[in-house]
Amino acid sequence: MTQSNQRIAIVFPADANELAATQVANTRLAGIAQALTSAGAQVTSAGAQVTSAGAQVISAPFCDAIADQMQAQLVDIDLALVWVNPFEAGRDRSGLNAVLRSMAGKGVQVSAHPDVIDKMGTKDVLYQTRHMAWGTDSKRYGSIDSMRAGLLESLKHSPRVLKQLRGQSGDGVWRVRLSDPAQPQLFAVRHAKRGCSEQLMDMDAFLRLCQPYFAQGGAMIDQPYQDRLQEGMIRCYVVGNQVAGFGEQLVNALYPAPAGMPDNEAPEPGPRLYFPADRPDFQDLKRKLEDEWIAQMCESLAIKPDDLPVLWDVDFIRGDKSSSGQDTYVLCEINASSVYPFPPSALAPLVQVALRRCTARLKL
Repeated sequence: MTQSNQRIAIVFPADANELAATQVANTRLAGIAQALTSAGAQVTSAGAQVTSAGAQVISAPFCDAIADQMQAQLVDIDLALVWVNPFEAGRDRSGLNAVLRSMAGKGVQVSAHPDVIDKMGTKDVLYQTRHMAWGTDSKRYGSIDSMRAGLLESLKHSPRVLKQLRGQSGDGVWRVRLSDPAQPQLFAVRHAKRGCSEQLMDMDAFLRLCQPYFAQGGAMIDQPYQDRLQEGMIRCYVVGNQVAGFGEQLVNALYPAPAGMPDNEAPEPGPRLYFPADRPDFQDLKRKLEDEWIAQMCESLAIKPDDLPVLWDVDFIRGDKSSSGQDTYVLCEINASSVYPFPPSALAPLVQVALRRCTARLKL
């Protein structure tokens, strides 16, 4: 069987000056477009050989001013691959999400669909999957009043990390501990944004800082602080339901300075290093994700496996060692809306899954 009419739109932020004339070939996503157009023989999930003369890749620059124009141009595509960060440069994805939902309602496959992002790409996933092996004693506060009651109880046991549902670069992420157990209303708090230092404040002052996170149905997630944060974060890049590469970075935004040193002596974040999926010391984590955790997450969040993003990533911090001395892994967050950059090893799997999903749609 031969299919040569696979049409894939790459959706990305439009240039402020060029708007609809912005070309994907002039963006950081150019390599993905080239890989898609030059793809040859593919294998479907059913095992049948499908030969492609190359997918037609369509530039789909987006901003609210050209939303109707973009939607009209993409009525007959098979797959929309979306790289639009919901928070970068003050952007609001509500207009784009409405377009994507409309396209999906007409049969276009969207990766990642806004509804899927809402389920797995916000900090709510930490609470919804707290029962899994990657979970912790997480709490969800839907109001300031519930946070007032719950946080005091949490802090009796350990320092905590509070996270707003949506954010990036440490915005709305706080490490909180009791400054003095004899004064349970006095907190030592540190914002995870770079350059912030620990401050002493009472409960009411901290709650006032957090009030904006509850606007428009927001909430905060409360997790135990992980002492092995200093060892860095492991990012697993996933294509569909298979790990396609890794990233590793020393993310020390919440790690304290050495004893007796000022806050500005806390370790700086290191560069993110990229590795292929066969990195030996990450194989146990890879197996757990592919064989257990992804399926469990899909069940917990009511996501069909075929609706998983073509490309997404999962961030882990190392947890306490097991009784046998093995590493455990604690979920930090999942990114599903705009995963870039990614390891070179993920490009070929990304192309294969994208073309496979197009082929599946063309058979309907």
